[in-house]
Amino acid sequence: MATLNPTPLAAQAAAPASPAMGAADPIRLHFEAHNALAMALHYLRQPGPVNVPGATRKAVQALAALRIMGDGAGLSAAIGGRGGAA
Repeated sequence: MATLNPTPLAAQAAAPASPAMGAADPIRLHFEAHNALAMALHYLRQPGPVNVPGATRKAVQALAALRIMGDGAGLSAAIGGRGGAA
């Protein structure tokens, strides 16, 4: 039987949380925007009373993610941001 030598957790290298400190990951932001819009639609499609405040909150979250993602490409003005030329 082979002897296993487990590596201590402290010796394992952790993956970086983002591509660079302070930089927004566009894939994560796209996922957050997509997920927030999916939840907004879910709130609006429920039978009975419609959860408009919840759908509005999720739509605002999606727009915030898109705005952060677009700031690097100069797209914030195109989606209603205050930065750049309006």
